[in-house]
Amino acid sequence: MTSLKDLERQEDHFQSNCDSEHSELLAEINELEAKIANDCDSKSLSDGLHHSISELHEKVHLEKKQLAAKLRDILAMRRQIDDLPCQSEINQYERRLSELYAQIQGKHRQTRKYYATYNALLEMKELMLKETSLLNSIISQFQEAFSSMDGRAKLVHSMEGIVKGSQQKLDKVQLGLEEEERVRNDIKNRYAAAVGEQKRCYSLLKAFQVECAKNERFRSQSWE
Repeated sequence: MTSLKDLERQEDHFQSNCDSEHSELLAEINELEAKIANDCDSKSLSDGLHHSISELHEKVHLEKKQLAAKLRDILAMRRQIDDLPCQSEINQYERRLSELYAQIQGKHRQTRKYYATYNALLEMKELMLKETSLLNSIISQFQEAFSSMDGRAKLVHSMEGIVKGSQQKLDKVQLGLEEEERVRNDIKNRYAAAVGEQKRCYSLLKAFQVECAKNERFRSQSWE
């Protein structure tokens, strides 16, 4: 599609051609007036007039076709310009997108919170079941521990196993805590980077809005 500047250049070229043809027609009129004033042969004068009129008809027909094509291009370009959203529509789209983004972020945080709560409760349930099983095992072995030396040794060995298992569980929890702290620090760093990027986007958005306002003024001036 021809751009608006190209159409303007074509219009200027068309205007210059019209001026040139106007000058040529004036010259022909002056020539005909001179022939009439000099009593030129009527037949040759009539033939010349018919020839000039035929050429003028052809030129007018050609210029009409060219003008119609240019008008179609101009109308198509104006429709494209009208299809572009204005500044108020762009601002409305931005507000709506911001609202949708905030809703999505809220739902995402809520879902993550539910998952974290579920996983924590599930882990608590597993720990309570293990604790219950451990207490039942200790109670069942406690009576046997006082009946013989083997029972006491078995109880001590069982308690050592319990302590060892608890220590392993504690070490595992400690590793998980360190991993969570690492993830937390990574999230904090990404959050700080995101805040910086948000500030940069705000500055770019402000510059874009300024340019859109300039474009609106240019469009209003061009239509005038």
